[in-house]
Amino acid sequence: MGIVLSSCRHPLLLTPQVLTGGVNSQFPDEYPAYSSDGRYLAFASDREGRRDIYLYDLEQRRLVSLPNLNRWDSSQDQPALNADGRYIAYVSTERGKPDIMVYDRVKQRSELLSANVRGSVRQPTITGDGGKVAFQSSQLGQWHIVVIERDTPRTN
Repeated sequence: MGIVLSSCRHPLLLTPQVLTGGVNSQFPDEYPAYSSDGRYLAFASDREGRRDIYLYDLEQRRLVSLPNLNRWDSSQDQPALNADGRYIAYVSTERGKPDIMVYDRVKQRSELLSANVRGSVRQPTITGDGGKVAFQSSQLGQWHIVVIERDTPRTN
């Protein structure tokens, strides 16, 4: 069944598309995030018995390998993509508490951004060029927005 959006003159019927090629599984697949160029879709899933991040290439209709991102001893969640999908900002429990990390697909490694943040963190978002990451932090007893500027040379 589609979703009906109506305007004053003509209703518009939208048909939802269920993606194949590794996007949906029998486990919770959540927190979808598009790259702004529309090529990539990141999401979190419990399909390997832990919370991991996956990246789907919408042009090639397949999952993209993310070496060194997901770890067996922690969970990765709430992904956000920069404009071209090179950088993935996410929440990780690698250090035993929620932290904000940014994974670089070219360098195949993650950078810890919230080392000096006390309290809990959640819901990262990243600028188109990958230079800034904003997220929520409860370090002052209530939720606030934290912005971190990154050093992001665009050389491969």
